[in-house]
Amino acid sequence: MISPEDNPDFLNDFLDYSATILNKSSNSVKEYNYDIAHFLKYIKYKFKMTDIKDELEIKTIKINDLTLDTIKKIELEDIHSFLGYLKNNYRSKPATLARKASTIRIFFHYLCNKAKKIPNNPALDLENPKLDRRLPKYLTLEDSQKLLDVAEKPAPTSHGNHDNKERNFAIITLFLNCGMRLSELVNINIKDIDFYDNKLNVIGKGNKERTIYLNNACISAIKRYLDVRPRDGVKGNSRDALFLSEQKKRISNRTVQYIVKEELKNAGLDPNKYSVHKLRHTAATLMYQYGQVDIRALQVLLGHESISTTEIYTHVNNEQIRSAVENNPLANRR
Repeated sequence: MISPEDNPDFLNDFLDYSATILNKSSNSVKEYNYDIAHFLKYIKYKFKMTDIKDELEIKTIKINDLTLDTIKKIELEDIHSFLGYLKNNYRSKPATLARKASTIRIFFHYLCNKAKKIPNNPALDLENPKLDRRLPKYLTLEDSQKLLDVAEKPAPTSHGNHDNKERNFAIITLFLNCGMRLSELVNINIKDIDFYDNKLNVIGKGNKERTIYLNNACISAIKRYLDVRPRDGVKGNSRDALFLSEQKKRISNRTVQYIVKEELKNAGLDPNKYSVHKLRHTAATLMYQYGQVDIRALQVLLGHESISTTEIYTHVNNEQIRSAVENNPLANRR
């Protein structure tokens, strides 16, 4: 966590703006702080405003003495140079570079157009690095069913992982049926669940609330867990949390990741190939392939801001392509 004292005032003003006016989550604001601070350290290095000569030591540069006079000198080429530095020294992938570029674009838009602190916006023509359009990794329907079977009926060699089998099964069930994010699952409160209409409200990226509808499998798994969920000794600020750890407090991201990894191993699936986020991919893919769901409905369900993000799930297999050709109404014309 970067302390406000380590930032120049104009950066702290931008972070306040992001938290209040843009309503960004605390995690997003922390990422903004990290990204822009790193960028400004690079600018001091590039403008020869420091004694540091080694690019690998750029992160040690202090920036709280930076003024807007320096910011006004930044040009588009300096931003390109920073992205190149990230790629060369940190092997940053296109998706990471795109996120950094987006943060820089928002930062300069604030300085130029909102706060009116600089006359020109050097990021105005900044483009996002071209992304690799790789198909997401996901479990097949058969593997998904196998994972659920193992989580529901624990193997005798589970090394204690199934002391909380109802909880673990509910977690796997929600991931595979709803496609929610890790942070969304961890932060579910019991009061967020509407058992009458079979739905729950979650807080997604950017503090945006959305409704997730629960099918019978989800409702059943949640109720089975609630029957055994600890009631006594739950830590004060975790009393309303749906999923609890063995310490009787809200379960952590790391614990959920461990649970998923162990369940994957017990199911004979590669935990290095699949992960919590891959279960989200799996849910989205299965819904698209088997549920005949509209792409825009899937976008809302997953909480994607842009439909272009959702479109990665429209990939089809060779059998679907063959079927499409064979079902062409002109296929039998001779």
